[in-house]
Amino acid sequence: MKTNKSLLGSIVQNVLLVIYAVFALFPLIWMVILTFKPDAEIYTTTFVFHPTLNNYRVVLFETDYLRYLRDSLIVSAGAVAVSVLAGVPAAYALARYNFKKKEDIAFQILSFKFAPEILVVLPLFMIFQKLHIYDSYFGLIWVYQLISMPLLIWVVRGYFEDISVEIEHAAEVDGYSWYQIFFKMLLPLIKPGLVSAALLAFIFAWNSFTFPLILAGTNVQPITVAITKFLGTGSAHYGQLAVAATLSALPAIVFALCIQKHLVRGLSFGAVKG
Repeated sequence: MKTNKSLLGSIVQNVLLVIYAVFALFPLIWMVILTFKPDAEIYTTTFVFHPTLNNYRVVLFETDYLRYLRDSLIVSAGAVAVSVLAGVPAAYALARYNFKKKEDIAFQILSFKFAPEILVVLPLFMIFQKLHIYDSYFGLIWVYQLISMPLLIWVVRGYFEDISVEIEHAAEVDGYSWYQIFFKMLLPLIKPGLVSAALLAFIFAWNSFTFPLILAGTNVQPITVAITKFLGTGSAHYGQLAVAATLSALPAIVFALCIQKHLVRGLSFGAVKG
């Protein structure tokens, strides 16, 4: 009897989970469905329509959509690369060294992430014009540090703090230099956390809208800004807009699936505490 009740409870639980999953994913499912709908049937609320690939053909072959994707990839990947190179040593310093107003500096770094982008984008626009880096990859990669670096520093700092400092002391006694300890011992230990932090930073940079809207023009157009071109003044091509939005979400999804193992380990990362 207990076995039957346990089996019934498991079935009910699985059914409820499936229902919830469909409910949570329905906006994404509906967006994918819209990509196959012609403009004449875009406002229908049923699943019965005449599917077409015309929206994909127009977006991929009759627009510069692939260039927009390339621009987003270059800027986002470049921003994450700079954040990793500069942010990991900064996170280590904040985790290991004690110096005056350390926590104030750490909080100041974090505050850059929570500051409204519109608050700083107009002064940055004038600075970019003066420095002649407006509408350039370098300019956007630089300003994206306000998005990616604070997040990466604070996340990676926590992973460094979870590693016992006695591990480093023991390695120093064995004759290892600081560089050998950092690159051969500490970085492999925080690898899952670093990967998860880099992925989150990439997603935030990929989804940025305000900075590229104001600080980019015709030479560099990330996909978040370029998508608005499918909203015309006279009419909106929602099928093409759905294609552009769906395809723009794929890189982050594929990237997350490829490093899923490291991402899961990073989110539950922990090491021996001192």
